[in-house]
Amino acid sequence: MKESITLSSREIQRIHVLERVSRGTMTLIEAVPLLLVCYRQAKRLLVRYRKQGASGLAHRRRGRPAANAYSRELRDRVLELRQGRYTNFNDAHFVQMLEEREGLRISRETVRGWLREAGILAKRRRCPPRHRSRRPRRPQMGLLMQWDGSPHRWFGPKRPACVLIHATDDASGTALGMKFRPTEDAIGYLQLLDQVLRRHGVPVAVYQDRHAALCRNDDHWSHEEELAGIRFPTHVGRVLQDLTIEPITAYSAQAKGRIERQGGTFQDRLIAEMELDGITEIDQANDWLESTFLDRFNSRFAKRPEQPGSVFRRITAAERYLKVSFAYEATVANDNTVRLGGLVIDIPPGPYRKSYAHQRVLARQHLDGAWTVWLGPTRIARHTPTPLREPRRSWRPRQPNDNPRARHILQTYLETTPAPTPWGRFCSADKGTS
Repeated sequence: MKESITLSSREIQRIHVLERVSRGTMTLIEAVPLLLVCYRQAKRLLVRYRKQGASGLAHRRRGRPAANAYSRELRDRVLELRQGRYTNFNDAHFVQMLEEREGLRISRETVRGWLREAGILAKRRRCPPRHRSRRPRRPQMGLLMQWDGSPHRWFGPKRPACVLIHATDDASGTALGMKFRPTEDAIGYLQLLDQVLRRHGVPVAVYQDRHAALCRNDDHWSHEEELAGIRFPTHVGRVLQDLTIEPITAYSAQAKGRIERQGGTFQDRLIAEMELDGITEIDQANDWLESTFLDRFNSRFAKRPEQPGSVFRRITAAERYLKVSFAYEATVANDNTVRLGGLVIDIPPGPYRKSYAHQRVLARQHLDGAWTVWLGPTRIARHTPTPLREPRRSWRPRQPNDNPRARHILQTYLETTPAPTPWGRFCSADKGTS
């Protein structure tokens, strides 16, 4: 049986050079530069070639396991973990969990090689990249915040779908805040904004899509809007204006690609980690996100911005509680009450038993459900908390003479119309918290 010998291209070149030396057409000193070794090593190679032939030039450790190679038992353990507890983890995430939870520090390429040799495919198929123009990151933290809602079956295929509303810093990719909600709504965005303000501060601008909770997408103009010459914002838009945060609207998913890609990363990692920790409820998941996941995610994925420091503006807890709330403009009735749908707020008498009848006031529902009523900068009434209710839109009944093609003008905002600040009569309502 013929013996097969595996040689590298360099070893084949050495055979040609040493053959010429053996035939006497070249001296060993002339061969040293071609062999890329010193003279003493060239003498050893020549002796080996004359005694053993081409096999004498083959590397002597070829075919043997490396001295620092991982054991077969460790490889089998890693494959068993990947097919067991960590089935839903991608390669990089699996390697991270091996180090954090199993105490096994192995390189990602080594683990990836083991998985592919065992026939375990990658979690997601990588598509070839498409050409898109790149928008440079903002140079400093706090200059631009992106936020978005990501609907998905976050708690597994057997659980109902919900929405992860999350925010990221454009300069560094830092996850600023995250909240699970049953649906993408104004309550969720205000809760997320409150979390961002508490953890980091007030950003300069926010990049967002055209969701109905964030911006007005209808063509309806109310009588008050026509008189003012502007269209009043949504509840979230009014809060952004009160905080002097500039809203920037994106007209495509690619325009806010950074927050979209981060949402894909969350879909890849969050589901696997929550399943590993046995998290199946929204409230439990929200506590876990803030206490455990956010800081760990940022330590791994956040980048260093171009300029050091941060331009997040500090905000007090009292100011945050007051401004991040739902606000409604209302008129006090003759019996000194404010009515919002089925809710009736009694207003106590003012100084010298002053009546507030017919006064235009601002009713705020804070994120804890409590209500306060403001006349200018003065708080004149409180009410016990009620459940937060997402603002609804309803349609005014069609009148006999209405144009049937003009359905968009029939949309009205009942009981949940945001206060027209900062242009309305209550621009000064936020200046005090007494």
